Amino acid sequence: MSAETTRLEKLDLVSQVVKANPYPTYARLRAEAPAFLTRLPDGRLAWLISRYPDVMAALKDPQLVKDRHRVGTQHRMRFERFFEPFFRSLQFTMLDLDPPDHTRLRNLVHMAFTPRLVERLREQIQALANRLLDRASEQGELELVADYALPIPATVIADLLGVPAADRDRFHRWSSRLVSVSSGRDLLSALPSVLLFTRYLRRLIRQRRLEPHDDLITALVQAEDGGDRLNADELISMILLLLVAGHETTVNLIATGMLALLEQPDQLRRLRAEPELLRNGTAIEELLRYTSPVQFATERYAVESVKASDSTIPAGALVLGVIGSANHDEVQFAQPEVLDLGRTPNPHLAFGQGIHYCLGAPLARLEAQIAFETLLRRLADIELAVAPESLPWRPGVFLRGVERLPLRVRAGARMIALSPSSG
Repeated sequence: MSAETTRLEKLDLVSQVVKANPYPTYARLRAEAPAFLTRLPDGRLAWLISRYPDVMAALKDPQLVKDRHRVGTQHRMRFERFFEPFFRSLQFTMLDLDPPDHTRLRNLVHMAFTPRLVERLREQIQALANRLLDRASEQGELELVADYALPIPATVIADLLGVPAADRDRFHRWSSRLVSVSSGRDLLSALPSVLLFTRYLRRLIRQRRLEPHDDLITALVQAEDGGDRLNADELISMILLLLVAGHETTVNLIATGMLALLEQPDQLRRLRAEPELLRNGTAIEELLRYTSPVQFATERYAVESVKASDSTIPAGALVLGVIGSANHDEVQFAQPEVLDLGRTPNPHLAFGQGIHYCLGAPLARLEAQIAFETLLRRLADIELAVAPESLPWRPGVFLRGVERLPLRVRAGARMIALSPSSG
């Protein structure tokens, strides 16, 4: 093993330096160790697969399952067994299940996220984006995460589910704690958020049983599939998954995508000059590829030995597909480190592949399209208010995004000529 590969054994996946730019590390993995055994910050051993064909295959391979109980208990985090009773209600999400259980749960909610139904939200999302920018236009400053990138998806998914407006700040604080867990210590610090979140959801479910509303929580409470209804734990897991997944990754796409545009002003100018790149989705697909808001696919477990490049991953192993690496694989994408808003085709893996393909992809695309269109239409000048190297990055292994993005902005007469369909 080379000295370079030996250093790779000590991968730090959560440092601020790596979070700010993980792609050189991924390039080394692809070149030297495309199937790489490492120890995660939570203490578990995991195989990282980093080349595009291997990640694509892993996302579809039926021998890589989601339910870890099918391969034993060796993949627990340190001290996890002490916390399992508290996390029981969160262990029945679609992310952690295989068919037929996964199929049953997905069928119960997929109709809420079809492109046609999502498109009906366009006017609501556009009005929200405009309201959020009114204050920024007046004050000349905008903290993009807290004041724009977060409220858009958080408000939309909360409205769909029927979470009262007064509770939304709380659910974001709770969800942020959950997605930042990367060690046993994090698990302990997240426990209060888990307990508060689950208690809150139980109360909300009870309310919907007694007084049904026209919202997704009521629909889930009442939904049946072949005569089956979701049990209490399944309901809590499903609602929590939709709340967390329904806004966390979109926040990262909007904020980190804007940072990428500010760091490459030629592409920002191009987007102002060619607004059709937003309308037809090409720019959003490239920002998804380039920033990869989800850096690692969620856990999969090998029920049999599987091949990745020239390596054999043994049965029972935990396998993580490095989506951020696959989306920057030079064999699949020409000049992958170049942000090219006109890139086509663009077969990125930002939303996954196979039966676990992101249910909320149509909604995330629409929210991002409107968010960027409105920023460029309302604000003539946008620039970073701090040095890029001072930006804090969110903790945790699986997601990548800035915690804050302070901007100086100026409203002006410079407008993008939007078509009526784009709000």
